Amino acid sequence: MAETEVLVVGGGLAGCEAALQLSARGYRVRLAEMRPVRSTPAHQTDALAELVCTNSFKSEDPTNAHGQLKREMAALGSALLEAARVSRVAAGAALAVDRSLFAAEMTRRVESDPNIQLERGEVEVIPEGPAIIATGPLTSDALSHSIRQELGAEGLAFFDAIAPIVDVESLDRDIVFEQGRWEQDADYLNCPLSREEYAQFVAALEGADVHQGAHDWDKVPYFEGCLPVEVLAERGPETLRFGPMKPIGLTDPTTGRRPHAVVQLRREDRAGQMWNIVGFQTRLGIGEQKRVFRSIPGLADAEFLRFGSIHRNSYLDFPGCLTSHGAIPNRPDLVFAGQITGVEGYTESAASGILAGLNMARILGGMDPVIPPPTTVLGGLYRYLAESAPEHFQPMNSNWGLVEPLEDRVRDKRQKREKLAERAAVDFAVWMNAVGIQHSEGSEWPLDPDAMTGVLRTVADGGVRPHAGGTT
Repeated sequence: MAETEVLVVGGGLAGCEAALQLSARGYRVRLAEMRPVRSTPAHQTDALAELVCTNSFKSEDPTNAHGQLKREMAALGSALLEAARVSRVAAGAALAVDRSLFAAEMTRRVESDPNIQLERGEVEVIPEGPAIIATGPLTSDALSHSIRQELGAEGLAFFDAIAPIVDVESLDRDIVFEQGRWEQDADYLNCPLSREEYAQFVAALEGADVHQGAHDWDKVPYFEGCLPVEVLAERGPETLRFGPMKPIGLTDPTTGRRPHAVVQLRREDRAGQMWNIVGFQTRLGIGEQKRVFRSIPGLADAEFLRFGSIHRNSYLDFPGCLTSHGAIPNRPDLVFAGQITGVEGYTESAASGILAGLNMARILGGMDPVIPPPTTVLGGLYRYLAESAPEHFQPMNSNWGLVEPLEDRVRDKRQKREKLAERAAVDFAVWMNAVGIQHSEGSEWPLDPDAMTGVLRTVADGGVRPHAGGTT
């Protein structure tokens, strides 16, 4: 095993997770990251696992699909979740991090691993030996060309946008108030808008000039889960108020009433000096961002530490070109992982890297690759990737709509999500046991060991619970 070397291309979340999974199973890994030899339009440092958009990994609530996905990742030994624990910042029910501390911790884990050799430089062609390509949505032109030649398809592309970050000292604290929705926490800053102020902001946004660059923005579709704020505004005057500017669960302490609309800010760093304008990813030029966003109450003197921007994201035609575990059909040991496969989101990307790493180890060990059952969040996500109609395929975040429906109808939404999460947790544990994947030490698993004994014994005796399979 030690003589087998795997090339992992890309030092983002998926690439780091894949490399560390392989190392943990005794394989030598060459992790190739082209930065800083060659940069990208979105990255600002040469750190591994740099977070280029938000600093949030979304909800930890297991009744939320993102929270359940984290439980599945933890069971498999996710490096992302371990690094997030030491770089966490307050964000209510969401798992958010100081992005600099997080990237430094992920880089440290990779560089200190004796089985991983980090190489800085661009990989321009698809490699010959066993490899995981996790180059993300900003794959270089040369490697993209090589991939298209190998797959015989042009693939798909869309544009993605990121939100601005402002200095907390520049906010008007006579207007901006600390509060979480339904007063569950006070981890967010809120800029309240009256009906008139909201209408004026929407009008300013609709009249703003977008960045005029070399790209033809209108001919390439955006990902629906990350639309620029000005694109949302174009969809109707109330769209923003029911989207990123929804005031539900908030009370303005100045008036004692719920604002007509609200702009929320989430901390970027542990010290709370930098704050992200939540949901305000944009393609506006710098001058227009200053003019329009400073019209928001409380942001009149806002100092922008990072302006919003837009960049090109590419992804593959997974259902039309790849096997169910993300490999080229005639090369099972060439596996794709991360956002290039069509998963959207930090945790989804990292989870696909974990699965790619453990499947590569299985393939090199003479075993079949495996996919979790579709009653789990990770399994449902991979079923979507594999079974979508190629002509309609678009990137996807994790959500409960991807998993198998419950056998019995449950009308109460909270109760339904609780049952989906409970079933997913049980089936994921059963699947791990059935395919011989050891549960990660130190991770918290939500199930009572005594309650699991009977289920696991059933599998051991040859009876498999429905949906507990999942080999490709």
